Amino acid sequence: MPTDTTAFRTGALRTLEAFARGDDGYLTPDATAEASAPFGRLTAAGYAALMADLRRAMPDLERRDDILLAGDNRDDARWTGPRAAYLVATVGAYVGTFRTPFAGIPPTHDVVSLTYGEAHEIVDGRITRSYLLWDIAGLMMQAACWPMAATTGRAGIWPGPKGGHGLRLEPSADAGSLDRVLAMHDALHRFDGRDLDSMPMDAWADDFMYYAAGAIGACRGLDGFRAHHQIPFLRAFPDRKGAGHFVRLSDGPFAVTGGDVAITHTGGDYWGIGASGKRLTMRVMDFYRFDDADKIAENWLPNDTIGLMGQMGVDVMARMRHMTGQPATTL
Repeated sequence: MPTDTTAFRTGALRTLEAFARGDDGYLTPDATAEASAPFGRLTAAGYAALMADLRRAMPDLERRDDILLAGDNRDDARWTGPRAAYLVATVGAYVGTFRTPFAGIPPTHDVVSLTYGEAHEIVDGRITRSYLLWDIAGLMMQAACWPMAATTGRAGIWPGPKGGHGLRLEPSADAGSLDRVLAMHDALHRFDGRDLDSMPMDAWADDFMYYAAGAIGACRGLDGFRAHHQIPFLRAFPDRKGAGHFVRLSDGPFAVTGGDVAITHTGGDYWGIGASGKRLTMRVMDFYRFDDADKIAENWLPNDTIGLMGQMGVDVMARMRHMTGQPATTL
């Protein structure tokens, strides 16, 4: 079957839904996944076990995709890992009634939403490689056991795109969305270390929405973006620089990039954590929707908050276990 067809895209959506329901036949035997903390790199068996754990925790689990993009995965010479030629990228949430612990997080016995950004290589209807950024920090917040400082933006805001149309099941001509995103990334890298205006922000709509998972949170417009994300982040990590993308694709008015950001933790009190002086890597994905004026109107940022905090010297999972009655009893 040709890759970029409606049949492929609808089939990919069915594959992801069936795998979430428990049909492990949609994984190839040599499938791998790179998942956010605390899960890490997974074999096919580990990947299937992770999904089984999630279904056990939420017996009525439902996968709800709000954005599904697909396309040729543009090259990035900075990325040294395996690279799929064609990827499917998704934003959404696993929704269900939280009945038993998951990743050590105590159940709430009511409905929760585990939001995600994911990218998948799907060949002949089966998943061969996945990148998973699940908002475990956000799930802790819903379970009232987040052991760290409050988010800098507003937690819990993770809607689908305005106007719908996020499930791109019909292939469309390249609208230049990825080119505009990469040009915007270049503009952000012009930061001179002192002046926010050294980074041109003309790629963004005046009232853009920024939906960041984890301990960042959502904000609106340039003033909100600077106050609740950009300023705190640059104070902590003034040398931040992209270190390579595992996914780069464009799909109509949408685009996605995902990879690692290289940073040095020289500024204090980010997320309540003092400067460590360490060189760190932050795994993120960015999903963008452009408006009719070719400006970025919405940006979703799945990210590995817990993995980054671990590199900063804080074991968030251990803190959460301690505050929920599971303290360490040995050195």
